[in-house]
Amino acid sequence: MPAKPCQLCPGKAVLKGPKTGHRLCKECFFRAFEDEVHRTIIDNAIFKRGEVVAIGASGGKDSTVLAYVLKVLNERYDYGLKLVLLSIDEGITGYRDDSLETVKRNEKQYDMALKIVSYEELYGWTMDSIVRAVGLKNNCTFCGVFRRQALDRGALMLKVDKIVTGHNADDIAETVLMNVLRGDIARLARCTAISTGTDGALPRLKPFKYTYEKEIVMYAYFKKLDYFSTECIYSPNAYRGYARAFLKDLEAVRATSIIDVIHSGECMGVRKEVKMPTQGTCKQCGYISSQELCKACVLLEGLNRGLPRLGIGKSSRVKKALAEAPAASTPAAARLAAAKIDF
Repeated sequence: MPAKPCQLCPGKAVLKGPKTGHRLCKECFFRAFEDEVHRTIIDNAIFKRGEVVAIGASGGKDSTVLAYVLKVLNERYDYGLKLVLLSIDEGITGYRDDSLETVKRNEKQYDMALKIVSYEELYGWTMDSIVRAVGLKNNCTFCGVFRRQALDRGALMLKVDKIVTGHNADDIAETVLMNVLRGDIARLARCTAISTGTDGALPRLKPFKYTYEKEIVMYAYFKKLDYFSTECIYSPNAYRGYARAFLKDLEAVRATSIIDVIHSGECMGVRKEVKMPTQGTCKQCGYISSQELCKACVLLEGLNRGLPRLGIGKSSRVKKALAEAPAASTPAAARLAAAKIDF
């Protein structure tokens, strides 16, 4: 059977667009993908000429495609940005060390400077050692908290103006579902925002907010981009996995489910009488926090005191445990305290 024609040009179609269902050739798909990301950037005015922007690079498909597309758009539309790569080495043997080799190749392929910041350097712990202490049930909590702060600290080392991450529409829809299921009103109120951190830490942007994961996979495949495709060895039991499976089931029934969930999250409001957390700064490291100690410092205290589950639970229990357990002083904790930064 002869190949069907592209619906936008005389060429031969090689795929069907996940959003529109249009049959597209490779070149039309590339242009449609890039144009959508460009519209997202322009409509939300997320960049200003002359800014230095750090791309959170893991070596995976999302961050690799993001780095490539931002380079293309920056040159095509003359954004006037200086783009750099920022990677976090969590210390996961057989996973992160391999993916960082991909990022190092991307550094040369895209002609971008690269900065790598490690958990061991910042916290004195690797994820391998954390998993040995806490097991596989709550390890993603440690990694997520430490990674967010490590990205900000790495960006400040680079003196950048903004951070961009490869979070796509699927990721954001999953986060909406997770926050609804957990009843986390504070996070639900901001998880669909294309820009976060504008009121404290460095602004963090999501240019792929409306881009489906399927589109990113197809773009990386047809462009033959160099990326790392292995899943984290410690993530099989992550709570997000259940939200992802549920979302995929919804998408199989209704193709627009991902965008529908995001729009629902955007439209949710919080009543004025609902008490929301007040943002302050951690008294120990200076990072943004709604508590006396930020989550990273609490988790680190627990690890250093031999109480690895200390930060997993209510803040009142944490305060009681901190008061009762002997304080621990480590080089990493001292470095965080000494490197207090005004976020």
